[in-house]
Amino acid sequence: MKNKMIFGFHAVTSRIRHEASSVEEIYVDSSRVDGRMKDLLSAAKSAGVRIIQADDQRLSSIVGTRRHQGVVAKAGELSLARNLDELLDAIEGPPLLLILDGITDPHNLGACLRVADGVGAHAVIAPKDRAVGLNATAAKVASGAAETVPYITVTNLARTLRELKERDIFLVGTSDDVEQTIYDVDFKGGIAIVMGSEGEGMRRLTRETCDQLVSIPMFGSVESLNVSVASGVCLYEARRQRLPRA
Repeated sequence: MKNKMIFGFHAVTSRIRHEASSVEEIYVDSSRVDGRMKDLLSAAKSAGVRIIQADDQRLSSIVGTRRHQGVVAKAGELSLARNLDELLDAIEGPPLLLILDGITDPHNLGACLRVADGVGAHAVIAPKDRAVGLNATAAKVASGAAETVPYITVTNLARTLRELKERDIFLVGTSDDVEQTIYDVDFKGGIAIVMGSEGEGMRRLTRETCDQLVSIPMFGSVESLNVSVASGVCLYEARRQRLPRA
């Protein structure tokens, strides 16, 4: 099993709660004796996770940042679905997916995973190349969502989009230069919302493969939203439409 380092209270606590067997050991700042650390240590001890005392300098050297909050875990890969067919076969009801075409900032990826978890999306899909991986920074920003939302990377995104269409999943791409908005779309069926990269947006082939292109109405002075905020706006509109009517 391939190990990686995750850090921050949300990320480490979530991993222990959801899949403690994947956590090999945790390193904690020996100078922290607050309630948050006590709760984490209690959860780790109950799960039988090995605890190693360390100082701030060592923790920073392990993960390459001082934003570790005093806790770092060495953990294996999760048992979440990593294969698209496996994931889709297990979904009951219409799928709700988020597709990220070339997101390069781990903070944006983490925030997208967090909003995907909040809205109950079934997975986040991204290309393996020209995109950030699920690294420790993304996992920390996700605040536990990296342990609950399948993050599936694919070799050929355009081919994956065509496969989704073959499964009757409607592809809604987002763009700033189209008149139709997210409020003009029926999101109640199987849906994959496609977001472009931070700077250039969707690649040409991705854009051409989408079934429909929509924009997010902007009423102020800024021209566009951050990709994670835009993902949240689109996903929650889809969730709103799927809520049972009283």
